[in-house]
Amino acid sequence: MTQGDEVKRAVRARPGRRRSPVKVAAWAAGVALLAGAASAAAMGFGGKQPETTAATRTPPATAKVTRTTLTETKNVDGTLGYGTATTITSKSQGTITWLPAEGSVITRGKAVYSVDAARRPLLYGSMPLYRTLEDGVEGKDVKEFEQNLAELGYTGFTVDDVFSYSTRQAVEKWQDDLGLEVTGKVKTTDVVIARGSIRVADLKAALGDAASGPVLTATGTTRQVLVDLDVADQRLVKRGMKAMVELPDGTTVKGRIISVGKVATTTGTGGDTATTVEVKVSVSGLKKAYDSAPVQLTIVSAQRENVLTVPVGALIALAEGGYGVQVVDGGSTRYAAVQTGMFADGKVEVTGVDEGVTVAVPK
Repeated sequence: MTQGDEVKRAVRARPGRRRSPVKVAAWAAGVALLAGAASAAAMGFGGKQPETTAATRTPPATAKVTRTTLTETKNVDGTLGYGTATTITSKSQGTITWLPAEGSVITRGKAVYSVDAARRPLLYGSMPLYRTLEDGVEGKDVKEFEQNLAELGYTGFTVDDVFSYSTRQAVEKWQDDLGLEVTGKVKTTDVVIARGSIRVADLKAALGDAASGPVLTATGTTRQVLVDLDVADQRLVKRGMKAMVELPDGTTVKGRIISVGKVATTTGTGGDTATTVEVKVSVSGLKKAYDSAPVQLTIVSAQRENVLTVPVGALIALAEGGYGVQVVDGGSTRYAAVQTGMFADGKVEVTGVDEGVTVAVPK
C-alpha cells in the first residue's frame, strides 16, 4: 500500500468515529450544533442554498493552493560495490608463477595470471574460446579474437570470421611480443575472455599452486549499488530511473537504475521470509574510495510536474463520495469538491480549485 492509499483510508475514516454509551447523551447535544454546518456543506453540492456560508470561527490553520512538482520516492537499502564477482578458472597444466594484487584493474592485453612464467592475457568478448584457433578455422570466435588483435595495434589482416595466413602472421608477432612460444595458434588455455576490463576482487590461488582450478574472482570496474528489492515494489522501478545514493558519511551522489531482475528469490525460513529481485544502480560522482559499503537509495518512482497541490490534511471526505476542501474567503468559508491525483511529501495533487486560494487545514 502506498503513502497515498494510506492517506486516503485515513481521510475516509475521519468522519465515522464510534462513541461509547456513556458519551451518547453528550454527543446527542452536540448533534444540533453540527447539523447546521453539515446541511450547509451538503447544500453546497446540489442543494438550493448558496455555496458560501458564514464562518462561525477562524479555521485553526490555513494553506495556499500552490503549483509545484510532486515526486513520489521509495527508500531502500543497498550495498555499494563493483557488482557480482565471477570466478576465473585456469585449465592449464603447470604452476602458478604470477598473480595480480587484489583490487588491481586489468585491461585488454594485460596479464591476468601466469603459468610456468607464461602470461595469460585478457581479451574482450562475449564468446569463450572453446577450440584452438589456427589456419582455416572459421566462426564468430575467430572474428572476436581478430577484433582484439586489431585493438591491440596489430595489422596486416582483415577482421572477419576466417583465420587466414595473415591472421597467423599477426598471432606470431603478438606471441613474440608477449614472450610466449611462437606457434601461430591460439589454444583455449592461452587467454582469458571477459566482456571488458576487470577488477581483481579476491585471489583463490597462491604462487606455486597447481594451475588447474580457480585462480581469482573478478568484477567490473564501475562501482554500482545492488539492491534486493521486495517484489511488491518491483512495479515502482524501471531501467533508466534516477536515484540518490546516501553514503555512510551522509553525503549523497547521483545514481541511475541500469537493470531490474526478472527472477525472484526467496530467503529466510518459516514465517520470516522475503521475496526479492535484484536491482542494479550505477553511481556517478563518487569521490570516496569505498570498495564496499551499506548505503540507502532514494528511488524516484513517479513525478508530476506543474500541478496544483494542497496539504493532505486539507482534504475532507464528502458524504456523497469523493473529496473536497474548505475554501477560506475573508470572513467566510465554503466547501469545494476536488479531484485528487498523486500523493507525495505530505501533499496531494488536486483539480477543481484555483492557484493561490486559501484552504483550511484541520488539526
